[in-house]
Formats: sequence, structure tokens, C-alpha cells
Amino acid sequence: MSCGHPHDTDCSEVLEKVYAYLDGELTADDVAEIRVHLDECSPCLQEYDLDKAIKALVAKHCGCDPVPSDLRSKVLARIAEVRSELAAD
Repeated sequence: MSCGHPHDTDCSEVLEKVYAYLDGELTADDVAEIRVHLDECSPCLQEYDLDKAIKALVAKHCGCDPVPSDLRSKVLARIAEVRSELAAD
């Protein structure tokens, strides 16, 4: 995914870190890099908005249930699979 313009931080790198960004798990430098990229790259901003909405929906409907310890890694693995499939198309 790319808007066709060069960026200091590659789109794939931003998208790999978007959930960590949403969860507040990144360093201040990483946060700044991603914020700059999202300000410049409309496709990545749309992906970020979608991921943010999904996270909010899951929190709203599943916030009280215990989460399996391996759920995050399974979800991230599936997201990576879908991105690879989309990139191959």
C-alpha cells in the first residue's frame, strides 16, 4: 500500500506497527514517525482508521471477556496473511 509518494518511513513498516501505535506501545520516536507518515499518506491513514474502528468494536463487545494469551499473535498473523494476499493481487 502506498500513495505513490516517497516517505521517510515505508508504508509496510507503518502498517506493521499500527496496532502497537494504537495500544500506546511504541517509543516517542516511533510515534512521531508514524504520525508524520499518516499525515502524508492517505491510504495508510485509511488503514489506521479501519484498524482503530475494529479495535474499538472489539473492545466494546469483548471488553469484559478474558482474552486468550495467544489471541494477539493469531490476529496479527492473520492480518499479515491478508496483506500478503492483497499485495500479491
